[in-house]
Amino acid sequence: MKKLVAIIMVAVLAVSLFAGCGSDSSSDSSDVKLSSVLAKINEKYPEAVNGLTELKEKSDLTRYYEIDEKDINDFAAEIIKDSSKASLEIVLVKTENPDDVKDKLDLRYKAILSQYASYSADQLKLAKEGGVESTGDYVYLVVAENSKDIMKTIADELD
Repeated sequence: MKKLVAIIMVAVLAVSLFAGCGSDSSSDSSDVKLSSVLAKINEKYPEAVNGLTELKEKSDLTRYYEIDEKDINDFAAEIIKDSSKASLEIVLVKTENPDDVKDKLDLRYKAILSQYASYSADQLKLAKEGGVESTGDYVYLVVAENSKDIMKTIADELD
């Protein structure tokens, strides 16, 4: 009887040790570091990002896009801050509220289109080639030279 109890205790201890070694199912192995995606874009399309300024704080996304800081899990963004130049923007956001963030980036994109409709046909064409897309928890806005290629690169990196 004592041997049976000892064997059961050893089995329970062994099971409890292995239970601590399991993987955390809440962590997503497909997480992508958005700063790495933006760095790849900078490397691959230097002419498209020339002159862009990096946004470094979540509060910058609140200021420019009215995205609530609590909705931002990760982000990477570069924009032109000079209002005398064309609006070039690359904004990538990881969020638990992709619909809300997409709505905010869509508003900005529509404002860019509206602004360019009264300027030049070239700028409007450049803006129309960009857009706002979402994939899972990721939402991104691209208005730049080679927007379609940049958006494809982003989509490939997020898959």
